[in-house]
Amino acid sequence: MKNMTDFITQLPKAELHLHLEGSLEPELMLKLAQRNKLSLPYDDIAAIKAAYEFGNLQDFLDIYYQGANVLQTEQDFFDLTWGYLLRCKEQGVVHTEPCFDPQTHTDRGIPFQVVINGISSALKQAQTQLGISSYLILSFLRHLPEEAAFETLEMALPYRDQFIAVGLDSSEMGHPPEKFQRVFAKARAEGFKAVAHAGEEGPPEYVWSTLDLLNVDRIDHGVRAYEDAELMQRLIDEQVPLTVCPLSNTRLKVFTDMADHTILKMLEQGVMVTVNSDDPAYFGGYVAENYQALYESLEMTPAQLQQLAINSIKASFLPQDTKNSIILQIESV
Repeated sequence: MKNMTDFITQLPKAELHLHLEGSLEPELMLKLAQRNKLSLPYDDIAAIKAAYEFGNLQDFLDIYYQGANVLQTEQDFFDLTWGYLLRCKEQGVVHTEPCFDPQTHTDRGIPFQVVINGISSALKQAQTQLGISSYLILSFLRHLPEEAAFETLEMALPYRDQFIAVGLDSSEMGHPPEKFQRVFAKARAEGFKAVAHAGEEGPPEYVWSTLDLLNVDRIDHGVRAYEDAELMQRLIDEQVPLTVCPLSNTRLKVFTDMADHTILKMLEQGVMVTVNSDDPAYFGGYVAENYQALYESLEMTPAQLQQLAINSIKASFLPQDTKNSIILQIESV
């Protein structure tokens, strides 16, 4: 249905779960490797795209970290971020809250300031040239020790005006939220908001402890909360946002098929679910393609589409008056 595709694109919306390193398209990976005189284990773009096929989260993470190696200079991080922001403009994203993984870069010798300055300059340029507002999220890698997260937070504090929140990503299983309870408390004390991945490959119990021990404002993913009726009721009562990533969930086998996805059931029950793209270069689509997949596989209605877009604004860290203004625009489309 062409009209629905147009409606998806035209509707103002926010994206709240996007890993900048996961928006590294094969073409840019090759370009940056050549610019930085790096050799890749792939001969061409087709070979890179073939490598973007994987069976689970760990397979994906392996190539994700390998791809990040081409990011070396401030210009590289600018180009990565700018490429993503141009997609936002095409797809009706008016506000984005992307995250980045500083440890992926500092652990290979790239200075923190190179990473954050390159990203921030692209975000600022998007505000003036594209009319897209943004807040940046600094994510800790959960497969590394909490001490490493503390070191990263200390490294980041001189740049505190360039990010609004901390997050937690990477391998969920075997790395429960309580592992990072102290560093999240420290970040909260410093005035940062907090988000964290939970309930993607990890069980509903991880969602409970992320809420209770990390005191997050949002849950990234959270789809396995559907297995726990009491948790679902809490999410509804407290209107805790879930930043759901449908294409990612199917590519990583959280759901076997998009037709099995529970996002619209959760929406109808009153959970504040939102639609996001996670790592779009690897999972087959940006935010509009995620909405489109819900329409094609789950028969998402225009009313559901509008509510999901409204939820994305409500769940953002934007000031309330700005939220109200954008929601009025959504309701008038």
